[in-house]
Amino acid sequence: MTQDSPAPPVRAHAPGPPPGLAGPDPSPLTETAAEDLVRGICFKTGPPRLVGAELEWLLLDAEDPARPLPPARLTAAHDTAAALPLRSRFTVEPGGQLELSSPPAASLMGCVGDLQADLTAVREALGAQGVVLDGLGHDLRRPLRRLLDHPRYAAMETYFDRTGPAGRAMMRASASVQVCVDAGHEEPGPLGHGRRWRFAHLLGAVLVSAFANSPADSGPYAGWRCSRQGVWSDLDTARALAPPLDGDPREVWTRHALDTAVMCVRPAEADGPDAAGGAWEVPRGLSFRAWLRGAGPRPPTAADLDYHLTTLFPPVRPRGHLELRMIDAQPGEDGWLVPVAVVHALFDDPEAAETAYRVAKGLADTHGPRPAPRNPLWLSAARHGPRDPELRAAARACFRAAAEALPRLGADTRVRDAVGEFTERFVRRGRCPADEVDDARARSTTAAPRGTASATDRKETRP
Repeated sequence: MTQDSPAPPVRAHAPGPPPGLAGPDPSPLTETAAEDLVRGICFKTGPPRLVGAELEWLLLDAEDPARPLPPARLTAAHDTAAALPLRSRFTVEPGGQLELSSPPAASLMGCVGDLQADLTAVREALGAQGVVLDGLGHDLRRPLRRLLDHPRYAAMETYFDRTGPAGRAMMRASASVQVCVDAGHEEPGPLGHGRRWRFAHLLGAVLVSAFANSPADSGPYAGWRCSRQGVWSDLDTARALAPPLDGDPREVWTRHALDTAVMCVRPAEADGPDAAGGAWEVPRGLSFRAWLRGAGPRPPTAADLDYHLTTLFPPVRPRGHLELRMIDAQPGEDGWLVPVAVVHALFDDPEAAETAYRVAKGLADTHGPRPAPRNPLWLSAARHGPRDPELRAAARACFRAAAEALPRLGADTRVRDAVGEFTERFVRRGRCPADEVDDARARSTTAAPRGTASATDRKETRP
């Protein structure tokens, strides 16, 4: 989802070790060297073995969730979580959202077990402070405040403000479930990296629709099931777009990454993205390729390229593995289990992968070549969710294939039951979690700000 914070920009994304390019070498980077570096780290091929997830959460006052937590309480909650002996990596987003990133796991149950243990510890520790984790994709409370005070976040906001308010909303008020799967085999086939890269983009609209959980009742995304996706699509002209899906994925991604505008340039004296070192420059219309060719304020280094790659926000980001970034945060204590299990099943079980690919490809072929998330299919997913009949039918087929695959992948009863309950509660009824948020708002008799459910109603929407 959002830009990494406050840890170094290359986090321990699962699966696989962080693919960071940055090292101690401050020497200028050539265009050829930059292309080689991106090609070398974007797709690490081999048999799909590992899975991981990154869970983002809003932090709410347990007694009055409609009231934003003051900065002091947010900071105290973050400090408490950071002091816990967690296996997952803990980070904080600019608006104070909490994120847990699992280590790479050799099985679905290994991933689930690590995250569940850490979530239990975090919930208990924060609960003692009267703070709860809330799985909602877009916080509609106002005003939006940036908690983290660092020159690079100020620079990011300067960049985003040139194209509207979406950037601040993304940084300060969005939360997601990001699922990470291996890139796949080098060779063609159902689990080949080229097929999986294309499949991730074709399936993405189905995932946006089925897991939509950020309804807006006012503002530019009023009526949308997934207002968070609207925010992402409005960031700028290219940063959140998928690259073309034809051609070799490595070449296409490398070209896309280097031709995208540089968001900001850290001071030369700064040791890394989190070293302050004074104000960061925010150039206009400077692509990384143009910077490599001498147009920037100073010659770029490998560390600059490393940071630039973390500021690209496509719906599927290659980080050695594939990072699927289009799924809203999910309600309830176990809601996050469902997208993690379903994505793993549809990508790593050959039979389910073949079924889901046919479904997603047939759906996407009817909606034109525009890149996600701005093509008609993705926009319909965000606006209407499973009210779109084609997306509703596709979700039913994909969830059925995932349910059949989960026993083959070693999923335990708890995971299978969570997927089954979600399927019955939402998928088969043509609903998504956003619909229950709206139901709770309609029932609410609490004088809460628009777009915010009462404490009682938030509890009612949890499985």
